[in-house]
Amino acid sequence: MHPQSIGQVWDQVTGVQTAPSTAILWGTAAIALLAVAPRFAWHYSRNVVTIAHEGGHSLVAVLTGRRLQGVRLHSDTSGLTVSSGKPHGVGMVLTAAAGYSAPPLIGLAGAWLISGGHVTALLWGVVLLLAALLVMIRNAYGALTVVLTGGLCFAVSWFGSAQVQGAFAYLSVWFLLLAGVRPVVELQHKRRHGGAPDSDADQLGRLTRTPGLLWVTLFLAVALACLAVGARWLLTR
Repeated sequence: MHPQSIGQVWDQVTGVQTAPSTAILWGTAAIALLAVAPRFAWHYSRNVVTIAHEGGHSLVAVLTGRRLQGVRLHSDTSGLTVSSGKPHGVGMVLTAAAGYSAPPLIGLAGAWLISGGHVTALLWGVVLLLAALLVMIRNAYGALTVVLTGGLCFAVSWFGSAQVQGAFAYLSVWFLLLAGVRPVVELQHKRRHGGAPDSDADQLGRLTRTPGLLWVTLFLAVALACLAVGARWLLTR
């Protein structure tokens, strides 16, 4: 790549892009809802949420000084992040709490960037985060999922027009904001039927000696708050 191309890419990443049309704004919201609500679509789209979920665990583990050993993503949309360090304390609590909070918080950060017109910066930021996560993936399915997701974001940011980038960014952010709610509801449904004794919420309950339901409620509050604020930012033109 010659210097001029590097300069053009940098200008695009740091520059401000115009907002897409109202039709694209509402159309991407509708498509995101269709990717979350129906069970058949959710079976596939939930893989993206799992990436964000495990990425949240991984990032906070590193930030709190724990040693990140690896991440696994499975075809049933479950995942596992393994870190070592003290089995209790603030670092462990924050790491365990980061999973369900990560998708809506990433969506909220994306909505904030989009509201300022920084669409390309958002896409490149996602690519960099996925590249960092890829280094820690420890199974083939997980690596494939992260590579495909990152490759799609890179292709759109590199080859896509401003309108295509804008539509893709809005769709991605709407999806994360909407998809942040459903896993929490599913979690409590499983807990009610005794199907998730070692869930993040129950681990947090044991770590803090509080009811697991308290943490489910907190996860849901974060997801709903991010959806409300993020939607407002996206709809304010």
